[in-house]
Amino acid sequence: MKNRLSDLSQGKENNLNLIRMIAASSVLITHSFALVTGTGASEPLRQSLGLTMGTISVHVFFIISGLLVTASLVNKENLIDFFWARSLRIFPALFLMILFVVFFLGPFFTTIDFIDYMKSKETYIYIAKCSTLIFGVRDHLPGVFTDLPYKNSVNGSLWTMPYEVRMYLTLAATWLVLQSFNRKYFHAAIVLFALASGGKIAFDHFSMTRPEKHIELFFMFFMGASFYTLRNHIRVHGAIFLALIALIAVNLKDAHNFYIVYVVSIGYLVLYLSYIPSGFIRKYNRLGDYSYGVYIYAFPIQQSIIAMNPEISIADLIKYSLAMTLALSVISWHVLEKRFLSMKSFLVAKTHGILRRGSATGH
Repeated sequence: MKNRLSDLSQGKENNLNLIRMIAASSVLITHSFALVTGTGASEPLRQSLGLTMGTISVHVFFIISGLLVTASLVNKENLIDFFWARSLRIFPALFLMILFVVFFLGPFFTTIDFIDYMKSKETYIYIAKCSTLIFGVRDHLPGVFTDLPYKNSVNGSLWTMPYEVRMYLTLAATWLVLQSFNRKYFHAAIVLFALASGGKIAFDHFSMTRPEKHIELFFMFFMGASFYTLRNHIRVHGAIFLALIALIAVNLKDAHNFYIVYVVSIGYLVLYLSYIPSGFIRKYNRLGDYSYGVYIYAFPIQQSIIAMNPEISIADLIKYSLAMTLALSVISWHVLEKRFLSMKSFLVAKTHGILRRGSATGH
């Protein structure tokens, strides 16, 4: 079958890095409206479509994450490799960002005494929760950004990360339980997760209830995961892509219908854009994967710029924050993230060695 996902998804010739970078930048743009005006109601597209560029971008992140993380687990068939890969991708850059925010931006912008800031238990609760992610994140530091239009919020982008980590754990637990019986059971469970959460979204929507954010994220992640498990049966074709674009265009003026069309279409649109367009745009892959850095640094940088220039326009905030955030992201990737990712093979081998010695000692 021509253009099967199973063939397209082999190797690293794709547009995933570029799409994630565009998505991260779109989150920055969307947040600029809320941070300058103080309300999320000002975000583009919210009134007309019920969604913003930022929401759509987060969904794109989760679709891609579900696809790639499931591919990693299925191909490696090793939970130790899986956990090291996920940990090295998330936590080194996250820790650096937290240190930057807590011990540089926080003392500079707090309205309370420096000693009180450093002694406050809230400072260390912030570090603990944002560093671990499992039990949610904290979004305020003592006295920081208290007088801004969007008050007390230090890094509002981090709210999605606990959900992603929990989905990693759900995926790993499902693999651990089912792969020993038959891999088909694991694949069936992944598809069932996507269908069940998609059904819940449809039920809520037609009941005139806004689907909960965590259900949306769960669906997007496991839709991406399902794409990989069904990769031998999925054809990525331009005619389908254009038909979905036309269907979305027809429903742009009806937010109720648009939402369902969007939910059904977004995954396939991401697949097409990830693997079919080629040529010059593929050269972006030579640069590096800066999207994660942009995502985790943008919000505190934007709040800092507003704190120093309260009268800044939305356009100027986008311009200056994007430049500063990109600079930090490039440094983070080349100095920290890439180096930690290169340690994965060593750490996986070391962990296996420790477990083997422990098992031998136990016997």
